[in-house]
Amino acid sequence: METAPKSVRGVPPGKNKPQAKRKKPRRYWEEESAPPAAGASPGPPGKKARTREPRPQRSRSVHLARAARSSKKPQIARNASDRKKPRRTLSGAQDPFPGSAPAPVEVARKFCRIDKSGKLPHPKPKTRSKLEKAEAQEEEASVRAARAELLLPEDPGFLEGEDGEDTAKILQTDIVEAVDIASAAKHFDLNLRQFGPYRLNYSRTGRHLALGGRRGHVAALDWVTKKLMCEINVMEAVRDIHFLHSEALLAVAQNRWLYIYDNQGIELHCIRRCDRVTRLEFLPFHFLLATASETGFLTYLDVSVGKIVTALNARAGRLGVMTQNPYNAVIHLGHSNGTVSLWSPGVKEPLAKILCHRGGVRAVAVESTGTYMATSGLDHQLKIFDLRGTFQPLSARTLPQGAGHLAFSQRGLLVAGMGDVVNIWTGQGKASPPSLEQPYLTHRLSGHVHGLQFCPFEDVLGVGHSGGITSMLVPGAAEPNFDGLENNPYRSRKQRQEWEVKALLEKVPAELICLDPRALAKVDVITLEQQKKERIERLGYDPDAKAAFQPKAKQKGRSSTASLVKRKKKVMDQEHRDKVRQSLEQQQQQQQELAKPARARPSALDRFVR
Repeated sequence: METAPKSVRGVPPGKNKPQAKRKKPRRYWEEESAPPAAGASPGPPGKKARTREPRPQRSRSVHLARAARSSKKPQIARNASDRKKPRRTLSGAQDPFPGSAPAPVEVARKFCRIDKSGKLPHPKPKTRSKLEKAEAQEEEASVRAARAELLLPEDPGFLEGEDGEDTAKILQTDIVEAVDIASAAKHFDLNLRQFGPYRLNYSRTGRHLALGGRRGHVAALDWVTKKLMCEINVMEAVRDIHFLHSEALLAVAQNRWLYIYDNQGIELHCIRRCDRVTRLEFLPFHFLLATASETGFLTYLDVSVGKIVTALNARAGRLGVMTQNPYNAVIHLGHSNGTVSLWSPGVKEPLAKILCHRGGVRAVAVESTGTYMATSGLDHQLKIFDLRGTFQPLSARTLPQGAGHLAFSQRGLLVAGMGDVVNIWTGQGKASPPSLEQPYLTHRLSGHVHGLQFCPFEDVLGVGHSGGITSMLVPGAAEPNFDGLENNPYRSRKQRQEWEVKALLEKVPAELICLDPRALAKVDVITLEQQKKERIERLGYDPDAKAAFQPKAKQKGRSSTASLVKRKKKVMDQEHRDKVRQSLEQQQQQQQELAKPARARPSALDRFVR
């Protein structure tokens, strides 16, 4: 009689049996196991035969692809053949877009700001490594900017007429009817005949507008929402008005002195050293307020510390025409003798003088890239000059009456105010000069023009005249995309305060203002040699000269006096032989150049002559 086996004490039933292997779960990248081959013994019922896939080996191309992605230099795909082949991932799937996103070479070249043509002759290894690292970072930044260009939300657009239609005949009412409601609200007229004529100024963000009437009316408002910030009457003639680094501070050139107000209309400062001011310009990266006066002085005021940096005497009489070059912060002054002078606070004499007109200069404007300058004079001439070192006129046009006010937009449009008429000209692109043959738009106002300025980041032109303020719609005038870290029209009060602190920390000294800002990164060889010569004369010897050869001390009697003299003489003889060899080579080259017959035209066989 069989009896059931006794269970072990303390062990539950079934636990003393050998444990079966757990079934390994099948991953989604693993295929179904193949059926057993014919003749093979089938396994136990309910179990499937498992086959293990061989682990894919990493190829050399995968290592090269990873090394390329981890390198500091960005990879620019020049064509489709340069793209890497798809590689396998951990799951076995192939990545259809391996590596970084390709950037077109043309777009990356547009954002590149480094000049690789000028290189050091023999830089040291440490300097060379720093330069290579800086070039790699600059190239990577240009590639990232080229990739991010696809994300820009807005595109510039111009007004285009039908076949044979002249866009200058299109009225502002027609443009307002064609655009959307938000854009149509940007066109308005302020009838302020009681205190005109008016000067106006937009803030750097393009959100706020300041206007000053000749009879003392001063106001600041958010012109997009039409919310009035402040409005006062200074009971004195207002000649010019300008925002400072932000919309919270406002500079007003009154009849006698210069005043600073806040956005509530409260007087903060009265600068009596700046008297009889006619025009104002603010340099945002230097925190300098430039003033031109009736006495002929150009004064620079540092608004961050409240100190007069310098006062320059232009020696040209009353200064009534002034503008700044946004590219290099150089001030352009127009004079009654037909010349335009360029000034920097670090130099007491003008950097350059350009003879522009046969009569007095009435208005001057400089493009945002600092490439072109437009001037108008009493001879009814409107001229475009090239500021890239030549200062030569590129085009000229005779107007029915001289233009009293000029202004450039962010995309290179030129506007001229002539009496009560405003004409706008456009060019082929942002970096091309405007064509003066046919005007792009024309508008007639209810009074004579007294001030002009394009609104930043908006296709709007603000015109101050004797009847008030007019806001015109000019399609294609402004840059459609703004940098939120630099000029953000929608920033809050806290963001403005943080930006102001950062801008103060990054303030550029006034001594660095010059015609070519790129020259600051170069070495002034002439000044360096002059300083070296003066140092030698002051010390009596050259501290940078090569030290005389001093032989090292040796052991076992090899540092005797005769041995030291012999080694010194050997080194001196070698240096002498090198100098003689170099002088002989120079003499041979000069003799060959003199012996070579001079020919009028070079020959194609000269490349084979040695």
